[in-house]
Amino acid sequence: MALAGELGSGKTVYVKGIAAGLGCQVEVTSPTFTIVHEYPGGMLPVYHFDFFRVENPEALTRIGLDDYLFGDGVSVIEWADRFPDLLPEKTQWLRFEIQSGNRRAITFDETRFQRNRPPAAEHRRPPT
Repeated sequence: MALAGELGSGKTVYVKGIAAGLGCQVEVTSPTFTIVHEYPGGMLPVYHFDFFRVENPEALTRIGLDDYLFGDGVSVIEWADRFPDLLPEKTQWLRFEIQSGNRRAITFDETRFQRNRPPAAEHRRPPT
C-alpha cells in the first residue's frame, strides 16, 4: 500500500490500524529516520516504510526494498509519492487529506502515478 498526504494527515495512524487488524502486538511508530520498521507477530508481518527523508532510490535498493515488497508480509509505505517508480504496478494508492482539526479524508486511487511508469515487467521480481 502506498500512502500519500501532507504531514499530520493520518498516515501513521492508518498503519497502526493495519498492524492491529493483523494482530501485531507492537507499538507502531513512524520510521522516519530508520526508513523501515518491521512488525512481526500477527497473521502476516507488517513492513512499515517512510520515504520522507530518503534522498535517492539507491538508498531503498540498499535496504532490500524489493525483498520486502515481494516477500511474505504487508508493505505499507508513507510518502510513497516520492519514489512511485520503485513500486509494483498493482500497488494500492491511498491519499490522505486534512479536512479540519480531527477530520481526515482518505481517497483510494489505483491509477495514481501509473502514466509515467515503465512497463510492468520491470517491476516484477525475477524468479529465483
